[in-house]
Amino acid sequence: MITNSINAYEEAKQVIPGGVDSPVRAFKGVGGTPVFIDRGEGAYLYDIDGNKYVDFVQSWGPLIFGHADKDIENAVIQTAKKGLSFGAPTVLETELANEIVEMFDGIDKVRFVSSGTEAVMSAIRLARGVTGRNDIVKFIGCYHGHSDSLLVSAGSGLATFGTPSSPGVPADLTKHTLLCEYNNIENLRRCFNDSKDIACVIIEPIAGNMGLVPASREFLAEIRKLCDENGALFIFDEVMSGFRASLTGACGVVDVKPDIITFGKVIGAGMPVGAFASSKEIMAQLSPDGPIYQAGTLSGNPVAMAAGIASLRKLKANSKEIYEDLSKKAKYLVDGLKTEATKANIPLQVDTRGSMFGFFFCAEVPTNFAEVGKCDFARFAKFHQEMLQEGYYFACSQYEAGFMCTAITYEDIDSCIEAAARVFIKL
Repeated sequence: MITNSINAYEEAKQVIPGGVDSPVRAFKGVGGTPVFIDRGEGAYLYDIDGNKYVDFVQSWGPLIFGHADKDIENAVIQTAKKGLSFGAPTVLETELANEIVEMFDGIDKVRFVSSGTEAVMSAIRLARGVTGRNDIVKFIGCYHGHSDSLLVSAGSGLATFGTPSSPGVPADLTKHTLLCEYNNIENLRRCFNDSKDIACVIIEPIAGNMGLVPASREFLAEIRKLCDENGALFIFDEVMSGFRASLTGACGVVDVKPDIITFGKVIGAGMPVGAFASSKEIMAQLSPDGPIYQAGTLSGNPVAMAAGIASLRKLKANSKEIYEDLSKKAKYLVDGLKTEATKANIPLQVDTRGSMFGFFFCAEVPTNFAEVGKCDFARFAKFHQEMLQEGYYFACSQYEAGFMCTAITYEDIDSCIEAAARVFIKL
């Protein structure tokens, strides 16, 4: 029963648009009422009705060590005791920046912000300022936050509601956003032929906002080549894949180097934080060193920095073992789901990248947003509803990836696969 969640949702709708502060949380893509969470512990979520769920969302990715990890929790508590925010520099910012810079080839400097949306928006401004150009290229189905220039055929929450763009976004802004099909290099070639004003190409190298759809290495290599030939910058949006696909995100699994990388809340272990990073030459153009302005009163928040430092140092200390374990668990889960779906004569396509995983109810593996759109969304919605009742919390949209954490055990996964077998029979 979720009586308390139903009541809480009705109350929330009276004072919060749609009852939620981010549209996908409203469960419109899967039906039913969103469960309201009371607390998280390790692999599990507990709602306000006392129901327990194995959590395969992990706050949309950043909780690699699960909920309320003691090391991260202690770092947050000790830092919070000194004050929540100063709007002034702390050494914690430098410490976290050093942790990130040490990992990535070609990354010399990091600028912290407060969200993934802010990180991408700032990275694009930087690219435009460096190149002196206006146009940007994005790929249909990739979601890069809700800034005006990027709300054009976006995936994730907007796709869930069938909205390719948004009212309130001026056409004068979106005219500088050129759209290409994901994994289609000919589309991109045409963009460069049509415009000599392209400042940058931005991509989720491992898309997690149209479900899990990785870009092919050949596709990424061709983008890199076209950017070099045309004087454009290449941006990896690793808000979702950063520290998830590998210790160095997509950069660690594809042999392609971007010019700028954006990160999200994973670098703050789930705290509201983001960052963009690049070479010292590019970052030298950023204020106060250069003319390109970007600012944030709470950027580099000390509590978020402390959480990020604790998380990244813990990851780096045992990275090989951690990522092997997470990858094996993610594959074990989706392979088990596929086996049981096949037994029930249900077509299911699955894939993983490190601790990220995805599955689609369709006959062929989707490689772009249009192909994802051909999947059986009604079946996914029913699967989600039934699995929630069984005690398993999956992303509430077919357009979202799933995430494994170290606290999830093989016993949890086996029980999930057994529950899925029962659900597949119903489907």
